[in-house]
Order: sequence, then structure tokens, then C-alpha cells
Amino acid sequence: MTKGRLEAFSDGVLAIIITIMVLEMKVPHGADLAALFPLWPTFLSYVLSFVYLAIYWNNHHHLMHTVSHVTSRVMWGNMLLLFCLSLIPFVTGWMGENHFATVPTAIYGVVLLSCALAWVVLQRAIIRIEGKDSALAKAVGRDRKGRISQVCYISAIPLAFVHPAIAGGLYITVALIWIIPDRRIEKQLTESS
Repeated sequence: MTKGRLEAFSDGVLAIIITIMVLEMKVPHGADLAALFPLWPTFLSYVLSFVYLAIYWNNHHHLMHTVSHVTSRVMWGNMLLLFCLSLIPFVTGWMGENHFATVPTAIYGVVLLSCALAWVVLQRAIIRIEGKDSALAKAVGRDRKGRISQVCYISAIPLAFVHPAIAGGLYITVALIWIIPDRRIEKQLTESS
């Protein structure tokens, strides 16, 4: 398999995930602005999840630039990531429909943590093929942003039982950390060429 085909497949899956997520938003029964008010939790959870999917798509695009050839290990790592990302519409809808209740907010964190861990699996699969001196290995380094994100998710899950807003704040914090595309890979690729 070529990396272009892997990228195209991943782009298609992400597009479907976003489409499913937006289709879960129900049209209000009413023609005035007041009819929109009950939908704010659903809309807010959609916006947060859309941002997360956009972050993963951007970083996946950068990540694939470091791949010279695709192996079955990379394909399976990519499939694990896509599987975890495919759970986002379900937890987004559940959390929004239940107005950020404790359990759905905690499970949202479990899914975000699983996506982050799947990302690490994919990165490591690529580094294993490309080598410890590859552009990706140099770019990732100690992966401080990744570790901070994981700590935030691990903290947010039990904190959702203290107050869901604390967990939500941590999810937003991680999104803000990553909203600016990870330039480490771009920098390494520029230096390599």
C-alpha cells in the first residue's frame, strides 16, 4: 500500500466521522431564536469534537509526510487511530444530549485518551520503520505536548465525577494546546531537505 492511499482512506474516514457527527444535531422545533437555546450543549460538544477531529486531521497530514513506505504495522496503527476517532460522534452526542452529565463527560475523556494513545501507537510504528534518526523521531523527541495531553485526559476522567465542568475545561485546554498545528514535523522535514 502506498502512503497516498493510506492518507486518502484516512481522509475519507474522517470526513464520514464529521458528517455523522453533524447529522446527530437535531433541527429545533420552532422558528425563533429561543428554539435554539435547548440545543446549546449539543452544539458546544459538536464544536469541541470538530476541533479535535480537525487537529487530528492536520497532524495526521504532517505525520504522513514523514513516511517513506507503509507496512502492515503502520496500517494497523492507523486503523486503531481511526477506530478510536470513530467513537467521537457517539460520545459527543451522548455528552451533548445529557447536558454534560458526569458519566458521558467522563466517557468522552476515555475516548479522547484512547485517541491520544492510538496516536502514540501509530507514531511508534512509523518510527520503528523509519528509524530512530528519522525526521519523525527527531520531531517527536520526548513529546511533551503529547504527555501533557495524556495527563490532562487521565485527570479529567475522575474529575468529571467531582464536576463535569472541570473535565470540560481540561478537554478545552488540550484542544487549545494543539489548535496551532504541531510544527515540529514541518521543521524537521525542512531541515532534512
